[in-house]
Amino acid sequence: MPEDRIRIHKVETLSDDWFLLQKTTFDYRRNDGSWQRQTRETYDRGHGATILLYNRERRTVVLVRQFRFPTYGGGHDGFLIEAAAGLLDRASPEDRIKAEVEEETGYRVGEVRKVFEAFMSPGSVTERLYFFVAEYDPASRIGDGGGIEEEGEDIEVLELAMDEAMQMMADGRIADGKTIMLLQYAALHLL
Repeated sequence: MPEDRIRIHKVETLSDDWFLLQKTTFDYRRNDGSWQRQTRETYDRGHGATILLYNRERRTVVLVRQFRFPTYGGGHDGFLIEAAAGLLDRASPEDRIKAEVEEETGYRVGEVRKVFEAFMSPGSVTERLYFFVAEYDPASRIGDGGGIEEEGEDIEVLELAMDEAMQMMADGRIADGKTIMLLQYAALHLL
C-alpha cells in the first residue's frame, strides 16, 4: 500500500556526526488521488527502550535525574526526571533495557514486561521506543547506578512514592514524555 502512495526522488545526508540527519524529497499521493511534492528532514538515532521500576507493596517507583542539553534554556534548567532508558545498539529491547536499568539505577531486574511501543516524535525522528515495566525491591539493588561516565552520563537515582511522582508530573517537575506515559500506565494498571 505505501508503495502506491510514496515515490522517493532524492535523499541527501545533511549530517552523519552524532546520528544521521537526512533530507528526502518525495511525491505523496493524497487521498483524492493527486500527487504532491514534499520535502522532509528525518533524524535517525536508532530505536530505544525505557522502563519503569515499581514496588507494588511500598507504592514506589524508581526514576533518574540527568542533564539533557536539548532541553536546556528557554526557562528550563536542562535536568529531567525520567524513567531509565537507552538506545538498543543492535540488542533486543528486553536485553538492552535490563542492562540499561542496571547501569543507570543499580537495580538488577529479572523479568521485564513490555507494555507497548510508540514513535515519540514521528514528524522528524525515526525512533521507535519500547516501553517496559518491572517490579523491584530494595534487595535487587546491586550497585549505585549513575550511568557510564565515558558516555557523559552523570545520573542521580530517585526512589519516589507513586503519589509524589504523580504530583510532580501534574506540576511540571516531571516533563519527559516517556516517563509521563509510564507513570500513567502504572496509575491505571499497576499501583
